[in-house]
Amino acid sequence: MNISLYIITLLLLGASAWRDKMKTKKALKKAWKAFENILPQFLGVIVLVGLMMAIFDAEFISKLIGDQSGPLGVVLSALVGSITLIPGFIAFPTAAILLSNGAGYTQIAAFVSSLMMVGVMTLPIEIQYFGKKMAFSRNLLAFLFSFLVALIVGKVAGGLWL
Repeated sequence: MNISLYIITLLLLGASAWRDKMKTKKALKKAWKAFENILPQFLGVIVLVGLMMAIFDAEFISKLIGDQSGPLGVVLSALVGSITLIPGFIAFPTAAILLSNGAGYTQIAAFVSSLMMVGVMTLPIEIQYFGKKMAFSRNLLAFLFSFLVALIVGKVAGGLWL
């Protein structure tokens, strides 16, 4: 599957270059700049996750946020997701690593959904633009919604903790 995506990408890049070399070159320069901007964050999180995996074994992760951790593991995952500021392109590979090391689907769903929707770190900016009541209401509703997402994913994946 991955090889076919690479082949399609190269074919489309070749077609683009054949049609307009200058636009293709400009697009590749923009893509490279974007990659350079993302790389430090990406490497930082990968190193952090790698260190965590070296310190905490799969058994510990499974005990903390695995299927057997129950509602407490889901709440813990949602809380960690709420206070963590990680972009989506890093969050999903991190979630995959955690899943392969014993985390439960329900817990990871709570983590990722609260990570993407709740912004404890960005709350001051939100308050500045939307007001205190609106910012707190939005974050509270997003936090509660992350549990609904976790329940649905848990039900679908068969790792439901209720």
